[in-house]
Amino acid sequence: MSESEETGKAPTSIMEVSAYDPEARDNPHPKMKRLRETHPVLRDEPLKTWLLSRYDDVRATVNDRTFDRHPRNAEPGSMLSMLGDPDDPEGKRTSILFQDDPDHARNRLPLVKAFYARIKKMEPEIEAIIDRVIEAAPASGRFDLMEEIAVPLPIAIIAHILGVDENRLDEFRDWSEGVILGLNPARSDEETNYMTASADKLNAYFTQLMEERRVAPKDDLISDMVQAQADGGDFDDDELRTNLQALLVGGNLTTTDLIGNGVWLFLNHPDQLEALKADPTLASQAVEEVLRFEAPVQATSRVVSEDRDVAGCPMKKSQPVFMLLAAANRDPSKFEAPETFDITPKRASHMSFGGGAHICIGAPLARIEARRVYQKLFERYPSMTLPKQDIVWRALPFFRGIERLKVEV
Repeated sequence: MSESEETGKAPTSIMEVSAYDPEARDNPHPKMKRLRETHPVLRDEPLKTWLLSRYDDVRATVNDRTFDRHPRNAEPGSMLSMLGDPDDPEGKRTSILFQDDPDHARNRLPLVKAFYARIKKMEPEIEAIIDRVIEAAPASGRFDLMEEIAVPLPIAIIAHILGVDENRLDEFRDWSEGVILGLNPARSDEETNYMTASADKLNAYFTQLMEERRVAPKDDLISDMVQAQADGGDFDDDELRTNLQALLVGGNLTTTDLIGNGVWLFLNHPDQLEALKADPTLASQAVEEVLRFEAPVQATSRVVSEDRDVAGCPMKKSQPVFMLLAAANRDPSKFEAPETFDITPKRASHMSFGGGAHICIGAPLARIEARRVYQKLFERYPSMTLPKQDIVWRALPFFRGIERLKVEV
């Protein structure tokens, strides 16, 4: 038992409930529970940040479109301001992940329309890719599920949707891992260089694909987007490239973690795995319970746009508000037996995809992928077990995922 649990001491900083803290990296939930119970609206003065942990407060704030999102609007010296690009003070190279209206709506709406239509059209192809990846994994013995399935699968799928050449997949995966580091406000100089180089290479590749699709369209998302642009879409090439990157950031790492976290949970809860095997129609509900219980994205942020009360506390313009999605997902005022992983009851809606104008654009695709993986994986490996091992969790703050997951089949 941790010191904070023994003494009843609540966290006093956002750092203590993030992957920056080794204890929280291994298991953030006891600290989040204590915070929600004792200081549900916390002011972290050194990092100039507010922190919300109750379900109703988190839900109301993420859904409130009067808040700002862009880090440039955050108080200087705050944790959120560190995510801003000092070479882009006006936010010209900002993706929909952090844009505010009217630019956010102008860029997001055509992308959502094309992306969701593409997912619907390609769902049989998406499921076929999942089946191929799982069938290509070792038939017996011990292997790392993350390396063989959870990591390569989401990037293969988003690459197929975009129209990336299959022989460029390894490069594409490497570049996508680099740009994800943009979400780490405390990245090292080496990581920043890797991020910048990856973004440059990815932009160059997207430029190439866009030019090729204007000449010879194919059945892919990039063709859809350049056609939408030609039909009068109000977005330029720089914005399109930036938001194609946002699709990678929004759907690559987090779907990998949704797969890995889910398999880890099922193998640690054999009764739930048996329930899924007995009734495969529970797969969609199982995805939602994995998202609730072990959310790949632990927190999201907004910026107070004017002096006002938030969650019953007076807050000032430009103050960032971080919302602990993972804490909200285990709030007993909303969920019965919130600390129990159970795929059988129909629960209230979790907060793992955020909400409002910035609700996760990749949510429908993530649900398709995870549902199919859970069904197909345990169908191919009905006797899969979890050998004894030290589970190492990702060190990226505000994300939760397993680095390696050895399984026995």
